Amino acid sequence: MTMTITPYVPGAKIPKLEVATGNDSVDRQQAWRAAEEFESFFLSRMLDDMFSGLKTDGLFGGGQGETMYRGLLNEQYGKVIADAGGVGIADTVFREILKLQEGNANAHS
Repeated sequence: MTMTITPYVPGAKIPKLEVATGNDSVDRQQAWRAAEEFESFFLSRMLDDMFSGLKTDGLFGGGQGETMYRGLLNEQYGKVIADAGGVGIADTVFREILKLQEGNANAHS
């Protein structure tokens, strides 16, 4: 088994381990989409917790508006981070979904 290590260049997309492409089956593409959505959701909840204790009472911060929209902003941050390569959660979830699908296919055969 050969392993290639690609150095990370700041500002570049993080290489993904396994990505469903247009040549893959619809099930693989849907599994990849679900895995990326899960990673996006997880990251946005993590960011919610990170920013929950942040005080923004200043000249241009704070207030009810910021409280209302912070969750939406964190949701978008999560999507951007996941689209940029994420932290590896989608890859793991994708592989587990494929294992479950293969197990179900074998069980029904």
